[in-house]
Amino acid sequence: MELNLIQKITVFALPVVFAITLHEAAHGYAALRFGDRTAELEGRISLNPLRHIDLVGTIIVPLVILLMAKLSGGGSILFGWAKPVPVNFRALRHPKHDMFWVAAAGPGANLLMALIWAGMIKVAFLLPDGLRIPLALMGGAGVFINAVLMALNLIPLPPLDGGRIAVSLLPPRLAYSLARIEPYGIFILLGLMFLGVLGFFMWPLIDALISLAALIFGMEHAELLAIIQIVLN
Repeated sequence: MELNLIQKITVFALPVVFAITLHEAAHGYAALRFGDRTAELEGRISLNPLRHIDLVGTIIVPLVILLMAKLSGGGSILFGWAKPVPVNFRALRHPKHDMFWVAAAGPGANLLMALIWAGMIKVAFLLPDGLRIPLALMGGAGVFINAVLMALNLIPLPPLDGGRIAVSLLPPRLAYSLARIEPYGIFILLGLMFLGVLGFFMWPLIDALISLAALIFGMEHAELLAIIQIVLN
């Protein structure tokens, strides 16, 4: 089974929008929980995707990746971003300690969403043929995009969430040295991508999350992976 470009866009649309926007909303909620009201005051603690969508990162970049993958005839790591939720780490009650939870909230939201989408695949198996395939494919897209965003954001490189988690855990001197990398972090990330080594860091965690989702919902790893391969190819 091979999807055309329109079918791919349809299958990925909701998973991409919610994976990105709920990731950001989770940061805002965690920041509020630990004392920073910046996101709340700007109306960014919301499940409304329109408050988080970035025209380039949420729409254009994923569409371009899908189009290039379709034209090249191969799979790709689909990713994107939303408008970052503003967080004033100095306003947190215990800035260095609480930074861990604020940063971890985004990948944690992606983990939860990946499991929810895997559950949707399980539900799809119980539905009539007309609904089974579309829901299963959307579930596969949801598992994959959330696994990718979780793995990407856990790379210990500021300004990614993994970098902020590392800053919160390291001793002060090492934390300060790592934090100074933040202005150059995006260029380092792009360099890793162009060198083709970004997947070396990401694929083990992506595969582990796929395995976990399959285990929890009583599916074979190969079965869930086959569904994901359909939406990627």
